[in-house]
Amino acid sequence: MNGGWRYRATSVLGVAVLTALAVGVANSPTAQTIFASLPVVGSLSIDPPTAAEGFLEVATTVVVVTGAFVPLYKPRPRRILDAVVLAQKRVVVALLALSAIGYFDYTYRLPRATLLVIAPVLLITLPAWFVWIRRRPTTDPERGIIVGDDPAEIERLAADVDVPLLGYLCPTIAFDRPSRSAPQPVVADGGVGGLTRLGGLSRIEDVLVEYDVDTVVLAFEHTDRAEFFGALDACYEQGVDAKVHRDHADQVLTSGDDVGTLVDVDIEPWDVQDYVLKRGFDLAFSTVGLLALSPAIAAIALAIKLDDGGSVLYKQERTAVFGETFDVYKFRSMIENAEDGTGATISDEDEGGVDPRVTRVGRLLRQTHLDEIPQLWAVLKGDMSAVGPRPERPELDSDIEAGVVDWQKRWFVKPGLTGLAQVNDVTGAEPAKKLRYDLQYVKQQSFTFDMKLVIRQVWKVGVDAVGAVLRDE
Repeated sequence: MNGGWRYRATSVLGVAVLTALAVGVANSPTAQTIFASLPVVGSLSIDPPTAAEGFLEVATTVVVVTGAFVPLYKPRPRRILDAVVLAQKRVVVALLALSAIGYFDYTYRLPRATLLVIAPVLLITLPAWFVWIRRRPTTDPERGIIVGDDPAEIERLAADVDVPLLGYLCPTIAFDRPSRSAPQPVVADGGVGGLTRLGGLSRIEDVLVEYDVDTVVLAFEHTDRAEFFGALDACYEQGVDAKVHRDHADQVLTSGDDVGTLVDVDIEPWDVQDYVLKRGFDLAFSTVGLLALSPAIAAIALAIKLDDGGSVLYKQERTAVFGETFDVYKFRSMIENAEDGTGATISDEDEGGVDPRVTRVGRLLRQTHLDEIPQLWAVLKGDMSAVGPRPERPELDSDIEAGVVDWQKRWFVKPGLTGLAQVNDVTGAEPAKKLRYDLQYVKQQSFTFDMKLVIRQVWKVGVDAVGAVLRDE
């Protein structure tokens, strides 16, 4: 991938040329004939432009689309899937802008038929262009860096890396730790394994972009959440491969049966095809769910208000991919400020008991799983998926990590509204058993497996709802 002004010039020129070609295709006799044969939209007037009108069409469309793509002109080694999605979003923005221009009757507005023809062309060609220009020429060698907080580990792993190393990232304080018998001097141009120090850990994303890095080797003394998984998250966001020492393999998902000193981290275990299907299903599932359940949402909100007059929703922080956090909303099923005295804790109901903090309406909501409905919004936003390991609260995650090996492997998959553990009635009260189910899901995950789990969960919710109604009678 070319960097700096060359990347910007190439991307801008490509967007402008491809947009102009799309308008040319839309105005060609062949495209007009095909469009006229289509049902419904074929009745729209093609209105072939004159020479002056055609120039205005091209100029207007090129200016609008090129302007809409401004956020993508900065060179970034994004994942291919992210590059495609971001480019398609900018195409949609451009099309909406062109529609608005037509609505306000610009000097020569783009005909609706032309707009409909260029839409699929741009949705395919522009994402493909940004994927193509981000590639590296086959003559360029791979590039790697070491990221860690342990200079001794950095020097030790440097000898086992089979990719040319550009340098390393390490915090300054790591060179002066009291625990080291022989403190190492801080150097800017080398000194640890003869490598160049490129900065501290906070520079990881800048370095990945600036040097167009392919591989990151993690050399941390402890695989703690803040630094180790933060570096993995940066690799995930930038589409960079990651390796760890085999001693840390139990903290990550590995992509194969590596037997050497370094093992490859499976940062993104989903296949692209399944990922697209999964995200498409998440969008459809959450949208249909929120619309279909809107009467129930209104009724539940009213019931909660009539019960104790408190707030309808309850916000919780949950752990996402690589230890990041996000907010989920649930219908409030406990008394207001229920955790002020106890802090974050697993409810007694998860252990089969009775939790006195649960309200009368809340108990019915929990029995029927209706308190989970607002989490469909998190699925729609992309913070969660319909299926995946159930996200825990960060406070509880920290407690569980101390007693359950491999718990962090759950962080390699987007958390879900339901999962294999949930359909088997396993909650956070049994973390070791829950982890076994979650890791089994990670190994078996596929779109078809997700569909089976969704069907099982819907059936389970229906059975629980009927059981709750019968008990009340």
